[in-house]
Amino acid sequence: MRDKKFDAVRMMREIRDKLSKRYSEDPEAEKRDLQGIRKKYGIKG
Repeated sequence: MRDKKFDAVRMMREIRDKLSKRYSEDPEAEKRDLQGIRKKYGIKG
């Protein structure tokens, strides 16, 4: 396998792991993040 400069799969795993840890420590953080996203993009929910 070729040595890659950019590995998207590894990057997504790191992001997922970071968010998983953050949300397990503070369950309300996920709700706040989702509310902010809904407000930013005008999504009703």
